[in-house]
Amino acid sequence: MVKKVCHLFSFLFIIFVLFGCASGENGEDTGSVENPDGDFAPLDKKTTVVIAEDGAASGAGFYIAEEKGYFDDYNIDIKFTTFANSDDMLPALAAGEVDIAGGVSTASFFNAIAQGIDVKIIADKGHYFDGSSYFSFVIREDLQDEIKEYSDLKGKRIAVSSRNAVDDYIFQRMLEHAGLTEDDVEFVLMSDFGNMLAAMGNKSIDAALQIEPLITQGEAQDLHVRFGDATDFAPDAQIAMVLGSPDFIEKETDVSVRFMAAYLKGVRDYNDAFLHDEGLDEVIDIMTKHTALKDADVWKKVGVTGLDPNGEMFIDDIKKQFEMYDANGAISGDIDFNDAIDTSLSEEAMEVIGRYDR
Repeated sequence: MVKKVCHLFSFLFIIFVLFGCASGENGEDTGSVENPDGDFAPLDKKTTVVIAEDGAASGAGFYIAEEKGYFDDYNIDIKFTTFANSDDMLPALAAGEVDIAGGVSTASFFNAIAQGIDVKIIADKGHYFDGSSYFSFVIREDLQDEIKEYSDLKGKRIAVSSRNAVDDYIFQRMLEHAGLTEDDVEFVLMSDFGNMLAAMGNKSIDAALQIEPLITQGEAQDLHVRFGDATDFAPDAQIAMVLGSPDFIEKETDVSVRFMAAYLKGVRDYNDAFLHDEGLDEVIDIMTKHTALKDADVWKKVGVTGLDPNGEMFIDDIKKQFEMYDANGAISGDIDFNDAIDTSLSEEAMEVIGRYDR
């Protein structure tokens, strides 16, 4: 009798194993298993992810992943939306009305977090490529013989687009590198980068912290010349970050990790194109479709936004920016960066798609 019972349990166990394997092979619960090729399996049902993105060049990873079908591969549908300003966008992100957004380091951004707006900083969305910074200083074309070193900016009128934001942080890093203080130069607050070109033309400023493609366009018009490179004094500056809704990051884990994998694939194609000239024309076509820069030839000349193919950020620099704004009296409250910065998605995604080490 005992032997019969044992045989019965053995038989039932074998049936259970066989049916369990068959269930996985038939695609049930594919949201939590991997494909045979080692990638994530598609989600069981199509899921929409809402991204707040306004056509900035730093959104390249989103655009490329969308156009090349990397989101589709995971059964993710992307919806882009825009906000008039970050003051509206951050609460929507915290409330889960938006899943993903781009953020630039400003005192107001950090203040929002310090005052209880819960968003997560999850991946890189903008840093400097060594020697080809997309956000760097320029000087008037006629001052090239006079300004040869950063210290030669002493006494000059320098336009910067904002106070207590990443622009101001880069400006202060440059002064420190030059051995100057703000009292040694004339700070000109000029919020519109286009107006900096006009100010160069009428010689009302001597230098500016300018951005692409206006750096390249100003050089073509003989208005200014690129002066050194921002990596001379701020090689590890974190300019922009990918932000995530806490609910999306922490509760919709099957979706969010696949989103991150697709995003990193897009960023890797971007790096292949602009750093290694692989698939460049295809990527430029995507960038002209999604951004304000529609001239493919100019895309081949500009210094492009640095995007890390593994999503890694300069976390120490993010903290330094916060500390500068705080020292300026622009921050009300404190931030637990161990909570605000969450790199778990990129780390988990790389366990499946691997690291990019070119």
